[in-house]
Amino acid sequence: MCGSAAWARPAPTGPQRAIHRHHAVRTALVLLAATALATGCSEGSPAPGNAEPAAGQQAAGKLRQERQARAALKWGLAEPPLPAPPPPDPAKKPRITTREGFAVEDHEGLPPVFTTVPTKDKVVFLTIDDGAEKDPAFLRMMSELKIPYTAFLSDYLVKEDYGYFKKMQAAGVVLNNHTLSHRYMPDLSYDAQKREICGMQDVIEKRYGKRPALFRPPFGNYNEDTLRAARACGIKAVPLWNEEVFVDRWDYREWNRDLRPGDIVLSHFRGEEDWDGTMPDMVRRFLNLVTDKGYAVARLEDYL
Repeated sequence: MCGSAAWARPAPTGPQRAIHRHHAVRTALVLLAATALATGCSEGSPAPGNAEPAAGQQAAGKLRQERQARAALKWGLAEPPLPAPPPPDPAKKPRITTREGFAVEDHEGLPPVFTTVPTKDKVVFLTIDDGAEKDPAFLRMMSELKIPYTAFLSDYLVKEDYGYFKKMQAAGVVLNNHTLSHRYMPDLSYDAQKREICGMQDVIEKRYGKRPALFRPPFGNYNEDTLRAARACGIKAVPLWNEEVFVDRWDYREWNRDLRPGDIVLSHFRGEEDWDGTMPDMVRRFLNLVTDKGYAVARLEDYL
């Protein structure tokens, strides 16, 4: 984990929070409707040439905004999530390097280990580990809000219900490697680490059709053998995290306890057996802070 300090800005609780939240989202819906009405009255008949397609695109954009606002109201958000910017052009994607202090002794040629993607876009990336909780409401929430995220899966938990993660994959989520059995990797030999990583590559390929390019070591712990084994298994990069979000708090790696453009945020597939709440509760805490600070949620793989 990446710290034990609690989030310093708790949201209002009880009826006060619900009233504020519903007022904010309903206001957004009213403004969207008024804007659409005013636009329709002022435009009149479409002009020749490209005016009609442009008007159609504008209407589609307003419809998407309205749907997002309604979904935010349904799922209890303080305000609708901000739309992510277009992903970077493949030829202009950020150059990913190992974060200072995170390299092993002989790191040359090994997958980079990083906690933040270098970008000026005001975006963060949500990543969720292991696979213990399989909450259908979480899948509905993320689909209706259109929030991208990346999963790092361990087979000893995923095998209880491979179909749950198949639904996740069908919604566009990339399923990545978090080892077969979530062992503390530095305690294992090179061969044992390779079995853990390559074995999970095989499981994901068999069940979901594609070998992952990303690997996250359990607990964020690794050594040179871990990265050598990951490379041998086809892993290209090792994203860690800069913040972690729970149902009741945020933890931060950085001293200033704040988000930065390109930060990777960690959470886990957990529910009421482990947390004082559900995965949708965690997503609400995540989105309320991210949106309040002016960040959108982007898809990690689009930047790598």
